[in-house]
Amino acid sequence: MSATVHEIAPDLYRITVYAEPINLEFSHFLIKDDEPLLFHTGMRGMFPALCDALAKVIDPAKLRWISFSHFESDECGALNDWLNVAPAATPLCSMIGTLVNLSDFSIRPAKFLEPAETISTGKYRFRYVPTPHLPHGWDAGVLFEETQRTLLCSDLFHQTGVSTPLIHSEVVSAARQTLIEYEQSPLAGYVPYTHHTQRLLEGLAALDPRTLAIMHGSSFAGDGAQALRDLATVFKEILGPPAERAQPAGD
Repeated sequence: MSATVHEIAPDLYRITVYAEPINLEFSHFLIKDDEPLLFHTGMRGMFPALCDALAKVIDPAKLRWISFSHFESDECGALNDWLNVAPAATPLCSMIGTLVNLSDFSIRPAKFLEPAETISTGKYRFRYVPTPHLPHGWDAGVLFEETQRTLLCSDLFHQTGVSTPLIHSEVVSAARQTLIEYEQSPLAGYVPYTHHTQRLLEGLAALDPRTLAIMHGSSFAGDGAQALRDLATVFKEILGPPAERAQPAGD
């Protein structure tokens, strides 16, 4: 197993492993700063490859913050491996994630963020946005970097296959197709649709992100607000209650 590294925005590195058996990329994002932050730890089996790749950018021992959206193996499975190589690192997630999951799982106490709370890594400032059950998990949330307007958006815009690290055209079509494929497979229900889904996506769009750092598939640079609103339409069309589902053009 090997990992590729691409700088997709200033000081923002996409570290990606492709799992061929399931035709899926797993991307992990490093912010290189005075207090480096890693978003997504990867699975435990990926840790050696990810650590070697991250070491091409910074000394892994210098990590200060290790964060993720929700409690899941690809999001935080290797958390303790990273904590073992980074003695000053602190896990960073939601209050629910801290109390319900990390209080038992993590070998080091975690810091939880309140809604809209920010932390500074030096040049960059990250705002925490809770997104319960979006993309999934009671504990879910995302980080928004306010300086360069980057949204670390976890499983949103999920795409399968081998991708270009960063695209500037549009990202919603591939995400729509992946969602349709998943909903027609045993993986149906991967993304729940609740009465909060549209509101949460609109709240993320209101942040006006310029870069979407996407875990599975290409990341996106451009009008992130419109992409999120388009994704909200896709979710309603494919996942929403039957009476509310829109009929896409041409269907």
